[in-house]
Amino acid sequence: MAARRPTARIEDGQSGRLLSPVNDRRISALIVDQVRSLIHEGKLTPGDRLPPEREMCERFGVSRVTVREALRVLEAGGLVEIRVGAHGGAFVTTPTSDRVGASITDLLTLSSVSAADVTQVRLVLEVGIMPLLCANADDEDIAALQAICDRQEEAVAGGNYDVSLSAEFHTRLAASTHNTAFEMLIHSFHGPLLMSLATAQQTAPEMGKRGLEEHRAIIAAIQADDVETGQRIMREHLSRTADRLCLDEPKAAGRRKKQ
Repeated sequence: MAARRPTARIEDGQSGRLLSPVNDRRISALIVDQVRSLIHEGKLTPGDRLPPEREMCERFGVSRVTVREALRVLEAGGLVEIRVGAHGGAFVTTPTSDRVGASITDLLTLSSVSAADVTQVRLVLEVGIMPLLCANADDEDIAALQAICDRQEEAVAGGNYDVSLSAEFHTRLAASTHNTAFEMLIHSFHGPLLMSLATAQQTAPEMGKRGLEEHRAIIAAIQADDVETGQRIMREHLSRTADRLCLDEPKAAGRRKKQ
């Protein structure tokens, strides 16, 4: 894992001096933005405790209700953890990839981003990581990928194949790069990945068998350190999914052409 950039840790009670008053109709949102900015800048780090509610009310010049609303938003976003008890309070935490993935899924669901768009992003990412896979995947990674394929094969034979198995394969594939950034990125994309695969399966219910064959071929290319073949198979693998999604989303495709 890459070394974390050094940050100066602050003592309990010191974080209050970093906050400044706000004045707006959407005050709680401004409080959230201010705390988020301090976290991004490294002035607040995981484990730091935010000031008590009373002090935050005084610092921001707002009511306790407003502060609590801001803390709820920060907690829902995975930026702070609310602890109860004598040593409780709001503590800065690190958002998990699951939390980030849920946010991305919500964004895709509520916006005009389509499953086809998701697959286009996957083409860039998953074809691009093939050199890292060939260079870094070890015996444990290969065994884990083969085990997933074995379960896929059983599911296909039993007629109960689920796209979650394919999503699991691609997520584990990213972990096999041993690059934390790629692993977190693909893992956080798990929800959208399931969405796009489920949409593609509606168009082509038989996709499990061919997908499994390509998964096995990708593993073989990695074992052979054959980057070019691995990229070709991955590109074909994902392009076929993209083609199915275009068939399922003709209106969206038409809108893109007119723009």
